[in-house]
This record gives sequence, structure tokens and C-alpha cells, in this order.
Amino acid sequence: MNNHFSALIILCALVSITSCNKSENQTKTLSTTKWEIGPFVKQDAENPILSPDPSLVFVDPVSGEKTAFEGRNVLNPSAVVKDGKVHLLYRAQDQKMTSRIGLATSEDGIHFIKEPAPIFFPDNDAMLVYENNGGVEDPRVVQGPEGNYWLTYTSYDGKTARLCIASSPDLRQWTKHGPVLNDPKYIDLWSKSGAIVVEQQGEEMRAKKIDGQYWMYFGDTNLYMAYSTNLKDWKVLENAENNKMVSVLHPRPGYFDSRLVEPGPYALWTENGINLIYNASNAANNNDPQLPKFTYAAGQALFSATRPYQLLDRTQGYFIYPDKDYEKIGEVNEVCFVEGMVFFKDKWFLYYGTADSKIAVAIAEK
Repeated sequence: MNNHFSALIILCALVSITSCNKSENQTKTLSTTKWEIGPFVKQDAENPILSPDPSLVFVDPVSGEKTAFEGRNVLNPSAVVKDGKVHLLYRAQDQKMTSRIGLATSEDGIHFIKEPAPIFFPDNDAMLVYENNGGVEDPRVVQGPEGNYWLTYTSYDGKTARLCIASSPDLRQWTKHGPVLNDPKYIDLWSKSGAIVVEQQGEEMRAKKIDGQYWMYFGDTNLYMAYSTNLKDWKVLENAENNKMVSVLHPRPGYFDSRLVEPGPYALWTENGINLIYNASNAANNNDPQLPKFTYAAGQALFSATRPYQLLDRTQGYFIYPDKDYEKIGEVNEVCFVEGMVFFKDKWFLYYGTADSKIAVAIAEK
């Protein structure tokens, strides 16, 4: 009896020690994800918050024809807070699949009023050669040091996507500055999705210099970087040994991001690191078996606050994915594509395209 009792005491002690160690390990694991923003809650009662409106018509300056500029789809929005309102810059597609950028405003971040005409579009200008057969896509907007607005967007000529940049004092009057990758060796390279590193200043997201340079993540298979002293002129981060672009984030076999990775909104600088919310696609095989192949879901990555090309941490799973009918079925099925985020009324509002057809929002507490 005494031997059995002693053995029982030893066994209980071992179980207790194991439980303590397990608890400590779990706490350590949880503490490594404190940098993530969220959790985000989809606003199911209101979503989708934007749908195509064929009644909105403007005269296309290139063709001279009246065009229902969002007659087919609205998707992939960016967002900024200005004058106490959320301003949503969103991609709008007409029936010919030409993309332009519309503007909608909201006092609560959920219910929006659209402008009757696009605020950014292909025109008879020097950029028409890059925009004529596809348009302008996927805006991402941040503020510069003086408070003006800088827009990264994709120009598409029907063959090649090019990451481009423009600026504005008021979100309505824009100056196009051309392709970001304007070096002759890169000018015809497929490039898109530029997420500039910003620092939060109240409700404003202002471009942040690190070691004298502004930084941008871009790409839609692997992620690369570019840097600038003035937000207008950019250089690609290259490996000095082979003069090739440096990839800083890659797809992972077996995960939700097994097919590609692509920036979401701006990249948010904090003293603990740079948080990059990113979009990802699930491969046809060697993927996440819990998601259909080619599903677009979103994760988060943390880069060094002083060396923005150095990856520190990365979520193992996704935090948003298609599980509603309007996210699963549309122009492109199984898509949640996050692209806009604001800090508004002490909450994070995350705006995303659903099945490349509509726009929805998810909200996280501070």
C-alpha cells in the first residue's frame, strides 16, 4: 500500500510538472503573437457594404463614350480618414473589364456614399500607354510627411501589370508619376501591390523613414522591396552579388499561402516591428487541405523596425478567409482580398474585396 501510495505521489508530481511546463510553453507561444492586429470580426449584418451600381455613368475621356464605370464589379479598396470621415478608394470595373478608381465616404465606417464619377482613371496623358487596355487597379493610399496623399496602384495595358505611383493634395486631383520600377531592366517586369511603411499618428497613417529612406513592399508571388528618399522616385532593393531583387517573404508549401503572397494595406511600423497584413493564395497541391485550392485568405508578418527586409515572425494560419456566399461566389470564387485599413473611432476597420465582385468590412477592437 505504501509503495503504491508513494508511486501515486510521484506520478501526480510528474503530471503537475508537465502541466506547468505545458502552461508555460502555451503562454510563451501566445506571447509571440502579441504583435498581431485583431481579432477582426466580419460585420455580417451590413456586409457587403459596397456593390456595383450600373446607374453611375461618366464620359470616358479616352473613348468619349458614356460608361457605367462600375457596372460589373467593385473590389479591392484602400481607405484613409480625412475630415472625420472614412474615405474609401475602390477599384471599379465596367462591363469591358476596364478598371478605374472610385471614391466613397462614410461617417461611421460602414455606410458609404459614392461619388458619381471615378476620381482616378486612364486619360489622354503620358500614362495611357500603360493603362489603355486594362485600366488602373488596386489602390493603396498613405499620407506623406506634409499630409498630402500618395497612391500606389497597378496600371494594366492588357498584357503587363506595372506598379505605379501618384500624389494628391485632396484625394480628388491627382498627379501621376509613372511606374515605380522605371529602371530599363524592370520597366516591363510584371509588378503590383505596393504597401508603403507608415507610422500611425492618431487616425493618420504617414509614410515613415527608416535610416533615411521610405520603404515599400510589393509583389504578387514573392514579396520584394523598394526604397525612396521622396516617395516619388524609387529604387529596387537588390542583392549586391547578383544584382537581382531581394525576396523578403515567400509562399510556404503545406500552408494557406502555398501558392503566392501579396501585400494587403500599408505596412504598419511600431517600435516592436513592422506589421504587414498580406494576402495569400492556396496552391493546387501541397497546400492547406482545409481550404479549396486557389482560395485567397490573409495572414500577418512581422519585420524588423530598423531592418525592414528582415522577417521576424509570421502567423501560422490565416485570420480571414471566404466563408460567406458573396465571398465564395463571384467574378473570381473563394476570395477575401484585404487592402484597406483605418484606425477610426478607436477601432481598426479592415476593408476587403469579396470574390472580386463586392466590398466588405471587418472590425477589431483597439
